[in-house]
Amino acid sequence: MLDVDFVRQHFPCFNDSPTARWAFFENAGGSYAPQSVSSWLYRFFTEYKVQPYGFSDMSIRAGEEMDMAYSRIAEWINAREEEITLGPSTTMNMYVLAQAVRATLAEGDEVIVTNQDHEANIGCWRRFSEAGIKVREWKIDPGNGELDIADLRTLVSDKTRLVCFSLCSNVVGTFNDVRAVSKIARDVGALVVADGVSYAPHKVIDVTELDADFILFSTYKTFGTHLGVLWGDADVLRTLPAQGHYFNAANPRYRMNPTGPLHAEIAALNGVFDYFDSLYHHHFTEKKGGLHERAKKVFKLFAKHETDLANLVLDYLRDNPRVRLIGKDRAGESDRAATISFVTTDRSVVEVAKHLAQKQVAIGCGNFYAVRCIEALGIPSEPGVLRASMVHYNTREEVHRLLQAMNEAV
Repeated sequence: MLDVDFVRQHFPCFNDSPTARWAFFENAGGSYAPQSVSSWLYRFFTEYKVQPYGFSDMSIRAGEEMDMAYSRIAEWINAREEEITLGPSTTMNMYVLAQAVRATLAEGDEVIVTNQDHEANIGCWRRFSEAGIKVREWKIDPGNGELDIADLRTLVSDKTRLVCFSLCSNVVGTFNDVRAVSKIARDVGALVVADGVSYAPHKVIDVTELDADFILFSTYKTFGTHLGVLWGDADVLRTLPAQGHYFNAANPRYRMNPTGPLHAEIAALNGVFDYFDSLYHHHFTEKKGGLHERAKKVFKLFAKHETDLANLVLDYLRDNPRVRLIGKDRAGESDRAATISFVTTDRSVVEVAKHLAQKQVAIGCGNFYAVRCIEALGIPSEPGVLRASMVHYNTREEVHRLLQAMNEAV
């Protein structure tokens, strides 16, 4: 069992802080960072915030910490270091990737997008239509927001060059079957782009197991600083034109990154892995295995705890006649994240969110950049839906506060 008290000791926001009075359910919009991340960031800013990779002691140290972060990110997701690009956000990384892919396509080619995704993994690909590339839409079930793999089979053809979808919807919460999607795409020679932003806080990404060509996610939603990770299969990356400065075309870190790296924020990601290791050594006696294996064991503890919390919320929402629940009404560790969206039928979602805030319960309210998904569900994108999103540091007590405040609100 996950020792949640030990977990929360790592987060200043839960200890001797004004935020400690709040029950925080907006984690899908950005998670809290442990003290270890803050410590790495503070040290970088105060001791060696200089241009890295130079000859001074400070510059050497800055470069070493950045190199360490690249290496640990790669190990975390079971990738090679040269396959990792760190950009300012997943949205920006997706647009840069789209520019590279666009140069390899021709008029008459086809790409497939869903209407379930965050707009970051829809908008950049839809713009291909300007070049005569056909964009086909894999549509959700308007009743529950789910994607049907059988529908994808009817969309692919020998003209399909790209299939883009989410590992987990930031509204519906379901873990999509990436291997099934990849198999269908591979059969027609198409590339697979998977948005892992809403997946990565709950499950360890294993790029060899998931079998996509590109996977992107955000570190500020996985307990770190505000960065986006773009992983691309090395063989596929070599087929794409570089998007960075021409003199960086041979540098794997900068081929797909036209901006300068955020030095301190990259170095501070080391604190995320220090945190995972702290949890591993607290919960497990076996000391063997690399970072990827250790993280998988820790995330299994996360999954069990988060699933228990999710089902407390889902049980309440499923049985409440004044609520429309989106997605599966029961969570399993392998099929649903603790990201739960719903609308209230008798009261505005904005009023409900404000009522909860008065009770110091923070819950998301809006469209969360998944406008097409929410509108396909027959829900106005403004004001959108309510979203209670939990991660491993949330507690049963906080969930009970949420449900009590919901009872008062609806």
